[in-house]
Amino acid sequence: MLQVHDLKVALDAEAGLVKAIDGLRLTIARGETFALVGESGCGKSMTALALMRLLPDNGRVTQGSLHVEGEDVFALPESRMRSVRGGKIGMIFQEPSTSLNPVKRVGEQIVEAIEAHTELRGAAARAKAIEWLGKVGIPEPERRIDEYPFRLSGGQKQRVMIAMTLAAEPDFLIADEPTTALDVTIQAQILDLLKRLQSEQGMGLLLITHDLAVVAGMAHRVALMYAGQIIEEATSDEFFRSPKHPYAKLLLRALPDADKRGGRLAAIPGTVPPLWQEFTGCRFAPRCDRVMPECHTTIPELIDLGSRRNVRCILYCDGAMPIDAAPIQGEALAALPEKRTETGLDQPLLLDVKQLAVRFPIRRGLLQRAHGHFNAVDGISFAIRPGETLALVGESGCGKTTTGKAIVQLLRHQAVIDGQAVFQGRDLFTLQGDALRDARRAVQIIFQDPFASLNPRMRVFDVLEEGLLALRPELDLTARRELLEKLVDQVGLRRDALQRYPHEFSGGQRQRIAIARALAVNPKLIVCDEPTSALDVSVQAQILNLLRELQRELGVSYLFITHNIGVVEYIADHVAVMQKGRIEEAGTTESVLSSPQSSYTRTLLAAVPRIRAELSA
Repeated sequence: MLQVHDLKVALDAEAGLVKAIDGLRLTIARGETFALVGESGCGKSMTALALMRLLPDNGRVTQGSLHVEGEDVFALPESRMRSVRGGKIGMIFQEPSTSLNPVKRVGEQIVEAIEAHTELRGAAARAKAIEWLGKVGIPEPERRIDEYPFRLSGGQKQRVMIAMTLAAEPDFLIADEPTTALDVTIQAQILDLLKRLQSEQGMGLLLITHDLAVVAGMAHRVALMYAGQIIEEATSDEFFRSPKHPYAKLLLRALPDADKRGGRLAAIPGTVPPLWQEFTGCRFAPRCDRVMPECHTTIPELIDLGSRRNVRCILYCDGAMPIDAAPIQGEALAALPEKRTETGLDQPLLLDVKQLAVRFPIRRGLLQRAHGHFNAVDGISFAIRPGETLALVGESGCGKTTTGKAIVQLLRHQAVIDGQAVFQGRDLFTLQGDALRDARRAVQIIFQDPFASLNPRMRVFDVLEEGLLALRPELDLTARRELLEKLVDQVGLRRDALQRYPHEFSGGQRQRIAIARALAVNPKLIVCDEPTSALDVSVQAQILNLLRELQRELGVSYLFITHNIGVVEYIADHVAVMQKGRIEEAGTTESVLSSPQSSYTRTLLAAVPRIRAELSA
């Protein structure tokens, strides 16, 4: 058993002492999956780092204990901790790119972990590493074991990280967002592997994720964190069937699906409060739709409701109003607007892609001469009308992102592009000079990782102004400033955000900045490349609401690249399913998702984790 008692973690910061974790208690039995869920900044990943004794230099455990099968891990010297870390407790980190050594082959790194924590050595350890690469779905593991991390996709690097951790056969596993970068089919494969290992080895699992559907299918118990504290704990069935805390109820209402199509998702206003302040009441009160005056003056305790179910809310104190009878108020559940008018088939096409093919040269040798080509996209065709959303779905490596980048002219000097992309009567692939500049203004892109796509040395004003200077040179400084102030209002940011740097924002706020940058030049079409994949449920709801509102107001069209089928059901008018560079099936969202004709589409949909209707009702 792994037991955490009254854990408190503090971080030294310029603003003061940040109480990242405040009194955490949890117990995980061997063979049990315990899910820790909540928004970014609530303390989930910091909990994982504290349990592994891997806190940053400015962090420290100020109180609490961690016992693994009776042994006090926090009391061990670092020399003993090395055998615990990886051997008894393994960890899959959230970001594999920063967790893998870039100058060592992936096989060396996996073999290193195997030799450190098992009896295997040399060729036997290498054979074990190849076996694990195959188990986690790496194609051609005998060849890929000698690759460097930079030659692998994000999803493949995550699988290498999972193989490295599981190959050491730990008793307990901490998995911090282990499937965020993976497609639904590989995700299902990894989750099935974890389930099988639990049954075979009795491995305990602490699963940290914001994917509630994964939690519903994997976890025995669920703890919901907010602002450094657990605010609800229950069995998985109880949590999804009958959530108690107002925050838990709002999270489940924020999940996108077909039933909510055409209306606003129940996005939770505001953000997690800064943890350097002293709290005098409930930490969720400023965002709660059932807030009462006492919530601002009373600090709620974790209340035991029996059957190992706990909730931190004064609505459950003696004599308080039952939560189900509490009035719903505030903006979180505002009335749904009228459904967007569906695009008519008689409208002229905005974008007509015909037989698009993208080939990348395969370079080898010292001089990096081309030896053949790799067909990333192999003759696909689709069309988008004004005000319409086409979703492009499929596994990693199927060509979705390559398609989007080709359309926005980001691959001109990297790949051979054939076919046509006719935008408002002009073929994008043949444009040059001023005509190409006009097309760039009309077709914009929102990248998957907003932090990587924003210059960290530029203030938000400069980031947004850069596109205006290049594509709307007729605007003077005053006009640019007025436009940018209007833009940040439009995407739900305060105007003082213009003078701040990207690192000062949360993931959802950075994505809003990326959306504002795309909108600044008044485009007709926006390519959205996984714009919500790394976001929490509540932040995802805010971004999806924003995209729908902008579509209503501005008539902008979206090519929406995603692997989240719930998002597709909610936002897309049409969907195209890609596999190995080709479109396997295309049609209206309802027809493709409700009655798929392709065997691949059926396989893809079968792998999508769902919250069972009877639980979320």
